[in-house]
Amino acid sequence: MIKIGPARQPMADINVTPLVDVTLVLLIIFMVTAPFLQSGLELQLPKVAARGLEAKEGLVVSVQVDRTVAVGKTIVPIARFERALQENGATHRPVYLRADARVPYGTVVDLMARMRRIGVTQLSVVTETPPREQ
Repeated sequence: MIKIGPARQPMADINVTPLVDVTLVLLIIFMVTAPFLQSGLELQLPKVAARGLEAKEGLVVSVQVDRTVAVGKTIVPIARFERALQENGATHRPVYLRADARVPYGTVVDLMARMRRIGVTQLSVVTETPPREQ
């Protein structure tokens, strides 16, 4: 007769150290990369007392003080603005307009009219909240 040794019991403890390590590394990666995800042109947004709107999962249209227009991250001439919006799917998702505070009001209204003309229905204007007075 063959003698078999004592049966081994499975280990019931879960080692969470690798899980915590991976989670912390991912957290650090996301914290470092998050500021780069909101890229775009450097603008001085208008400051209003109302709560500002954050651009989330939509198309960002930026207008600089020299009236340079960017659709997403691509600078486009005004003549190609509407086509660039359509190519980026502006009619099917929210559009966030970020205009420098020094851009003339007429320029902003003209861009808004062009967006409405091609069928943009979800248009929001992005602003900043002013610093709190102490």
